Order: sequence, then C-alpha cells, then structure tokens
Amino acid sequence: MIKIGITGGIGSGKSIVSEIFHLYGVPLYNADQEAKKLNDTSPFIRAQLTLQFGEDLYVGGRLDRKKLASIIFHDDQKLSIVNSIIHPQLALHFTEWCRKREHYPVVILDAALLIEAGFNQFVNEVIIVQAPKELRISRVMQRDGVSRSEVEARMNSQLPEEVKLRYANHVITNDNIHSLIRQVSELMIRVTES
Repeated sequence: MIKIGITGGIGSGKSIVSEIFHLYGVPLYNADQEAKKLNDTSPFIRAQLTLQFGEDLYVGGRLDRKKLASIIFHDDQKLSIVNSIIHPQLALHFTEWCRKREHYPVVILDAALLIEAGFNQFVNEVIIVQAPKELRISRVMQRDGVSRSEVEARMNSQLPEEVKLRYANHVITNDNIHSLIRQVSELMIRVTES
C-alpha cells in the first residue's frame, strides 16, 4: 500500500485535490474531520484535555471548540500541550484506518498540518498543493467571509510554502490555469507504476 499525504497552505485547494483522488476510488482520510470526531469521542483525549484545561471544556459530551480555540490562541505553550495530546491519538487512528484498508493499493491522508504535526513520517509520498498567494487570499475571503488581514494572519501562522516544498515528492498547481484532474490522473499513474 502506498500512503500519500496531501497538504498545502490555506486556500491552496488541498481538499479539492484530495477529493479528486477519492473520485478515483482512493480511500481518503481527512485528518481535520477525524480529529474533530476523536476530540468528541476519545475518552483518552477528553481526560487529558479536561485535566489540563478544566471539565467545562466539554459541553453536552462534546468538545467546546470555540473555548479551546480561545485558550490556545496566541499561547504557543498551550497549543503545544493540546497537539501533544491529540496528534499521537490521531496518528494511531490513521494507522488503524490504514490497516483496515490494506487491500487498497493507495490511500490518501489529507492534512493541513501534515508536516507541522510530523504526519509525513506515516506516508510514503508527500504532495504539496500550491497556488499564487493572491488567489489563495481571495479564495479564503470568499469561502470563510473573513477580511484580508484575517487570512494573512492565518497564512503567517502556517509553515511557509517554501519550507513545505522541501518535503514534497510531488507538486500540484491549483492556479485556475493548470487542470487539476489531469495533474491528479498523471500522478495516479506515476505513483501506482513506481
């Protein structure tokens, strides 16, 4: 089984690229969605987070994401604690998910923090989706209804694209000029033949 990690900066279109792979029948693990589910259902994560930040972090059996965000926003030490609780559990979950799909030749891990969280060590290939900065900014402003300065703040909190590119086995350009479908199908051929 070939495990492919897909990442890219905010607004690059990594999730669209992941979905195109999924349309080819490739199983897709969306790390952001799975982390949200785990945060609500994992007794271990709940116990550790409430130990660190208090019982009122969970409301009606679910993690209060806004409250957690307000705790870790602008506090790198608390963010680090949260990541040290969640990321290992997510990695275990991904490993088990892969084991249940070992009959597939290829699986996809869609993760915004693929490199930052060290999840690139769990995949064979890394695809970086890139797009021009201005296009990314306008996409996120439109998608999330936020200001340019908010998008730029989010961009600045992510690993710079030039650093991510050092980890790339493949690059997909999502600039509204190059065909995403063609790039994905050519990559599928290359990955499955190697």
